[in-house]
Amino acid sequence: MLNLSDILIGHPELESFDELVEVVKIAAASERFFRMDVRPPYPDTPHNWEDVLEGVFASPQPSV
Repeated sequence: MLNLSDILIGHPELESFDELVEVVKIAAASERFFRMDVRPPYPDTPHNWEDVLEGVFASPQPSV
Protein backbone atom coordinates (compact mmCIF):
# COMPACT_ATOMS: atom_id res chain seq x y z
CA MET A 1 0.00 0.00 0.00
CA LEU A 2 1.29 3.43 -0.96
CA ASN A 3 0.67 6.16 1.62
CA LEU A 4 0.82 9.79 0.63
CA SER A 5 2.78 10.52 3.82
CA ASP A 6 5.46 8.04 2.69
CA ILE A 7 5.82 9.89 -0.62
CA LEU A 8 6.12 13.24 1.15
CA ILE A 9 8.70 11.90 3.60
CA GLY A 10 10.65 10.13 0.87
CA HIS A 11 10.72 13.17 -1.43
CA PRO A 12 11.53 16.26 0.65
CA GLU A 13 12.74 17.98 -2.52
CA LEU A 14 9.17 18.41 -3.80
CA GLU A 15 8.07 22.03 -3.74
CA SER A 16 4.68 22.01 -5.45
CA PHE A 17 1.54 19.98 -5.95
CA ASP A 18 2.40 19.53 -9.62
CA GLU A 19 5.72 17.92 -8.67
CA LEU A 20 3.84 15.62 -6.28
CA VAL A 21 1.47 14.58 -9.08
CA GLU A 22 4.45 13.46 -11.17
CA VAL A 23 5.83 11.34 -8.32
CA VAL A 24 2.41 9.75 -7.74
CA LYS A 25 2.24 8.88 -11.45
CA ILE A 26 5.55 7.06 -11.21
CA ALA A 27 4.66 5.30 -7.95
CA ALA A 28 1.31 4.16 -9.35
CA ALA A 29 3.11 1.83 -11.75
CA SER A 30 4.31 -0.39 -8.91
CA GLU A 31 1.53 -0.07 -6.32
CA ARG A 32 -1.99 -1.40 -6.20
CA PHE A 33 -3.52 0.67 -3.38
CA PHE A 34 -3.14 4.33 -2.46
CA ARG A 35 -4.10 5.95 0.83
CA MET A 36 -4.23 9.71 1.22
CA ASP A 37 -3.49 9.93 4.92
CA VAL A 38 -2.33 13.57 4.98
CA ARG A 39 -3.02 16.76 3.04
CA PRO A 40 -0.16 17.89 0.78
CA PRO A 41 1.53 20.92 2.39
CA TYR A 42 2.02 22.95 -0.79
CA PRO A 43 0.51 26.43 -1.29
CA ASP A 44 -0.75 25.40 -4.75
CA THR A 45 -2.64 22.32 -3.48
CA PRO A 46 -6.14 22.55 -4.98
CA HIS A 47 -9.33 22.12 -2.98
CA ASN A 48 -10.06 18.88 -4.85
CA TRP A 49 -6.56 17.46 -4.26
CA GLU A 50 -7.91 14.05 -3.24
CA ASP A 51 -9.83 13.68 -6.50
CA VAL A 52 -6.80 14.80 -8.51
CA LEU A 53 -4.41 12.36 -6.84
CA GLU A 54 -6.90 9.49 -7.00
CA GLY A 55 -7.38 10.13 -10.70
CA VAL A 56 -3.64 10.20 -11.32
CA PHE A 57 -3.13 6.98 -9.35
CA ALA A 58 -6.01 5.16 -11.01
CA SER A 59 -5.20 6.23 -14.58
CA PRO A 60 -3.37 3.61 -16.58
CA GLN A 61 0.12 4.65 -17.58
CA PRO A 62 0.78 4.67 -21.32
CA SER A 63 3.13 2.00 -22.59
CA VAL A 64 6.38 3.18 -24.14
